[in-house]
Amino acid sequence: MSQVFTSSTIPLTFEPHEKHPRFPHYKSKPSPSRDGGGDEQEDIGDRAPIWQCMIAGGFGGVVGDSAMHSLDTVKTRQQGFPHSAKYKNMLRAYATIFKEEGFLRGLYGGYAPAALGSFPSTAAFFGTYEYSKRKMIFEWHMPETLSYLIAGTLGDLASSVFYVPSEVLKTRLQLQGRYNNPYTRECGYNYRGLWHAIGSIYRTDGLKTFVFGYKETLFRDLPFSALQLSFYEKFRQLAIYYNGNSSDLPVGAELATGAAAGGLAGVLTTPLDVIKTRIQTATNTSDLGSSISKKHIQNPIMRYFSNNATLRALYSIYKHEGVLGAFSGVGPRFIWTGIQSSIMLLLYQMSLKQLGYYFGQDDTTLQA
Repeated sequence: MSQVFTSSTIPLTFEPHEKHPRFPHYKSKPSPSRDGGGDEQEDIGDRAPIWQCMIAGGFGGVVGDSAMHSLDTVKTRQQGFPHSAKYKNMLRAYATIFKEEGFLRGLYGGYAPAALGSFPSTAAFFGTYEYSKRKMIFEWHMPETLSYLIAGTLGDLASSVFYVPSEVLKTRLQLQGRYNNPYTRECGYNYRGLWHAIGSIYRTDGLKTFVFGYKETLFRDLPFSALQLSFYEKFRQLAIYYNGNSSDLPVGAELATGAAAGGLAGVLTTPLDVIKTRIQTATNTSDLGSSISKKHIQNPIMRYFSNNATLRALYSIYKHEGVLGAFSGVGPRFIWTGIQSSIMLLLYQMSLKQLGYYFGQDDTTLQA
């Protein structure tokens, strides 16, 4: 007999119920039926304790980031070496890095800071997101879509404390690859490893370097997280509706909703990602400051442009690469955000159900 695997099939068969004493204030969200009626749908993600959301989110984030790190390296090389022909095509870039530098030191360069920052940042994100979302929807009765957008923004603000410093280290080590790498000398970095990078950056540039591109990272990730979670919540509601109002979705549906949400949000925010990468790696961001400060020093608008790293990067990208330069690396970013999002959000849902099984249910809910 064929078996249909669902996001709860590892291995549990409980159905959470609305009157569980652990969640007395929970209210089910209506299904997205055309007439606004229909059965009520239940979702374990809206009732699990916040600490369980943090653990589940952290686990999903680490696995998702780890699985897709090599593709993120390709994206970073495309954005950091915009004029290098060998990185122009995604598949060719992947093959080139693997052939020249290897898998671990090439494609997985910068993995250590990425892994160290992934769990705490994702845990902080989901904890803040779930707390904010529930407050706005179930207590303040705000519109769902607006609540998702605001909660996603707040979640990313909380997680940025952890992931921005790790992003600076990760991006530089991804551009560099292995120590004394003859293929990436033009990037200007040559660290022996993570701790050498931390020490070198601190001694040479100071602590402020660890938050280089902080504003630009938030400029990219706040809208990304808001869009990603808004798309995900809506796509998942539709999937639950077409699954007979059951939140026990097949794994394929869970993967599809997460991939669609992450991929779409990733494409829309690619220009912001390019700006962030250029600033954190100091690639082609100096032209505007030097040219404008000399020629238009008396113009307050141009003086503001010359002092703003985001605008300098945007101008430089347009000057050297045109409008399409703002979408450099869009292919790897679409695939990376789509697959990473699908893995992370699938494991998030599965982990929530497992944690609920072990910590939050009474005997009656554990019966098949």
